[in-house]
Amino acid sequence: MRRARPRPRIRANSRAVAALALSTAALTALTACGAAPEEKAETGAKGVKFTEATSAADFGGFDELVAAAEKEGELNVIALPPDWANYGEIIKSFQAKYKIKIKSETPDASSSDEIAAVKSRKGQKRAPDVLDLGIAFARSGAAENLFAPYKVTAWDKIPDSQKDADGRWYNDYGGYVSIGCDAARIKNCPETFADLLKPEYKGKVALNGNPTKSGSAFGGVYAAALANKGSFGDIQPGIDFFGKLKKSGNFIPVESTPATVEKGETPISIDWDYLNAGYADQFKGKGVDWKVSVPKDGVYAQFYSQAINKDAPHPAAARLWMEYLYSTEGQNLWLKGYARPVLLPAMTEDGTVDKTFVAKLPAVEGTPTFPSSEELDKANTTLSENWDKAVS
Repeated sequence: MRRARPRPRIRANSRAVAALALSTAALTALTACGAAPEEKAETGAKGVKFTEATSAADFGGFDELVAAAEKEGELNVIALPPDWANYGEIIKSFQAKYKIKIKSETPDASSSDEIAAVKSRKGQKRAPDVLDLGIAFARSGAAENLFAPYKVTAWDKIPDSQKDADGRWYNDYGGYVSIGCDAARIKNCPETFADLLKPEYKGKVALNGNPTKSGSAFGGVYAAALANKGSFGDIQPGIDFFGKLKKSGNFIPVESTPATVEKGETPISIDWDYLNAGYADQFKGKGVDWKVSVPKDGVYAQFYSQAINKDAPHPAAARLWMEYLYSTEGQNLWLKGYARPVLLPAMTEDGTVDKTFVAKLPAVEGTPTFPSSEELDKANTTLSENWDKAVS
């Protein structure tokens, strides 16, 4: 389940089948080995420790940051499925641009697994350097003081509403909750949440993970709430909707992944539009006719957030990774994966956006609005208390 990074999905993941057995317990149990020996902290040209650098200037400039990162030579990442929002190409491009090897672990981990790894592997060389998190986990992780403040070069172009004022996390890419459907198996594909209740979809509807752990599934429940007279401050109608969907037999407890889509096990998948749009490309010519629609009765958009582990074993490489993700090159690579980068408005204005990729984005009407921190916290609490009871 990718976040769901409550990838994932879609936060477009999007998870390898072999990794589906991954659990938070499995990550937290691996704490006995790999502890990093104590070493003298590296410092930049200004005498600032790499672990405390809050901008490229603290290294003496961008070139000095690159040199420091390449000297470290490695970057530990977690929960980044290659087929999620084009992460596969982003990782390859970063490694081709810089002399840094990326060690990618458990790509199908969730946001909660990422946080668990940060805590359980503190002081270890294999701790994750950077994190890609659902927004609720980014906020809670910052509150627990798990992240290092850092402001990328493009900091001023990121809208204030999409970043922590202190630089502990910042939104990067996002999309809309959508309904993906295999038209080769489903005669009439649903286009709204109301459609999903029809008897013809019995045993066909799935989410990308558990909404208490997966960001994409969380978004699906939030969108269902908006479609059923709920609000950002009241997610319960969404929980009730899936309870009703489960009772009717339409909702199945199978996590939607590329493998389940290709096999026809989840012919209708509620997921981020960039993941569903990616499936349409991925399975073209393989017997899957994947259609994507953003339900007009429940329009919900959300970004995923980036953060640096405060105790990152490769602090310079972690900061260079952030610079790359928020560069024009990095942001256009999100677009290539059908995700909407946070700098899209700024890049559209200055002409650096790739218009070819923009034209391929799933159509959406109106301008998205987002829940507040308090509303997200309330939604998470409500889900934790009521989800299992509704769908069990």
